[in-house]
Amino acid sequence: MSLSANTNRRILWTVRVVLALAFGAAGTAKLAGAAQMVQVFDLIGAGQWFRYVTGFVEVAGAILLLVPSTGFVGGLLLCLTMAFAVATHLLVIGGSPVPAIVLAVLSGFVAYRLRPVDGVLVFSGAAR
Repeated sequence: MSLSANTNRRILWTVRVVLALAFGAAGTAKLAGAAQMVQVFDLIGAGQWFRYVTGFVEVAGAILLLVPSTGFVGGLLLCLTMAFAVATHLLVIGGSPVPAIVLAVLSGFVAYRLRPVDGVLVFSGAAR
């Protein structure tokens, strides 16, 4: 059973918006210095500057997801960020990596659907 181009486009945009909201909120919490974020980055041990960098990357990625011409870059950036978050949970701070895995998979889905095809970026997902 094949989904229509409009249905595919709606699903892709829904995932993009949900991811943008999630990463925008998480990045803003990091940049604002929410107590839980400060504590987590203390556990990581790289310093609080890393919290600011991560927050900036998450907010920037969220914005990139919402701009049609940069959605691929946003999805790829956030997928890679979550891959490192999974590794950090597994190797450094403990805790469940499941939320980071889910966000990585969804971000990877967006990047895959918006990937360049034959040197041309497909922005809407309608080509597939």
